[in-house]
Order: sequence, then C-alpha cells, then structure tokens
Amino acid sequence: MLKNKIALVTGAGSGIGEAVAQLFAANGASVVLADMDTDGADRVLGLIEKQGGKGLVVSTDVSKPDECERLVNEAVEQYGRLDIAVNNAGIAGPAAPTGEYPIDGWDKVIAINLSGVFYGMRYQIPAMLKNRGGSIVNMASILGKVGFPMSGAYVSAKHGVIGLTETAACEYATQGIRVNAVGPGFIKTPLLDKNLTPEQLVGIAAMHPMQRLGTALEVAELVLWLASEKASFVTGSYYNVDGGYLAQ
Repeated sequence: MLKNKIALVTGAGSGIGEAVAQLFAANGASVVLADMDTDGADRVLGLIEKQGGKGLVVSTDVSKPDECERLVNEAVEQYGRLDIAVNNAGIAGPAAPTGEYPIDGWDKVIAINLSGVFYGMRYQIPAMLKNRGGSIVNMASILGKVGFPMSGAYVSAKHGVIGLTETAACEYATQGIRVNAVGPGFIKTPLLDKNLTPEQLVGIAAMHPMQRLGTALEVAELVLWLASEKASFVTGSYYNVDGGYLAQ
C-alpha cells in the first residue's frame, strides 16, 4: 500500500504515533520517527526492524520551527525525498476553566498542538513539492469540532488544526499535495492513562455510543488509508474515528 514511500511521523514514540509508524512500515514505507522521547522512538524502531521494516529516529521538539526544519532535512538527506507526513505530536495540557487557565499552560499547548502542526507543514510542503506531491495527515480530535470543559487550550488548538488543514488543502490541491485531518475520540493511549484515573476512563468510555474507548490501531488504519493512493481524491477533509461521539 505504501511500497517505497518515505513517511514522517511525529510523536512516534508511543500511542497513536507508534501505531501509525508500525502500520506504515508494515505496508512498505520507510518511516522517520520523530519524538522528544527518543527512548520510546528507538523502541518502536526496534519493533519495526524486527518485522523487516526500515526507519530512522530523529529527536524533535515540534514547538521549535528550526527543529521541524531539521527533521524534514534529515528525512530528505537519508531517503532522498518525503512522500507522507503525519503531524501527530501533542499534549493534553492543564485542566482548568477558561477564567483560571494558566497562561504558561496555554502557551505550551498552543505551541505544540497547533504551532507544531504549522511548523511541520511549513517545511514538509516544500519538500513534497520537489517530488511533485505527497500526503499530509494532521491529528486533530473530536474536540476540534466541539467544546469540552476544562480544556480550553486543547480544544482551541484542535479547532485550529482543522482550519489550517482545510486552508493548506485548498492552496496545494492542484500541486499534488493532499492534506487531511483525523479526529479521534478518546483513545486508549499512555497520554490518556497519564491524565485520567481508571474511574474517569470508565466515565469517558460511556460518553461514546459504542460504550468503549478506541484503540490506537483503529486510528492508524484510517491514517494509512488517507496517506495512500486509495484516498487520491480526498483532500481538505476531517474524518472522525470516535465510536459515534460526534453523532450525538
């Protein structure tokens, strides 16, 4: 499905990013795994290599534009081009009402979850134009379409990711670059486990019509399709993988 493609995945050291990187490699892509957690990314690369796949780990803080530029440059230097990028790195941020939300928490969430996607595309797109096209998938959220109490920064960033995705898709639609966003519901990942108690996880699972949390692999399967030529007429779209959350 992705034979001989070069793919870049941010936040590849765990969770959804890990699942995407492994699935891409299993489908023939060489994968550049970007993460601040290089131990996690090295672990994922080890799993990929055990299955006969190929990849490269690059330590990257997506909130810094120079590091996003370096990441793309290293991918191109190693493999000669860039075909696919998944801008997945993100954090949950503090939980607080808007009138009490910590300023430093707001700045950090926006820097990683929104600016990090912009910085990624800022350097991914020129690289893709050199080989006349590519596919970019940005990780938004169900909270890119609806509000959620105590999560103002995260909700704002994810809304912004969808708008940025739609804008870039329109700009490059005739130049062979497709740009889409994915909106996971609450997914069973280390990020969720870190920020919620077991009791809260049960309550959140019940908020989905399917009465369960999603899995990282279920999200990765959608990302794989969007990245592939099977989605050749799909751009500027926002796809939910949310167990029916937004249908309510």
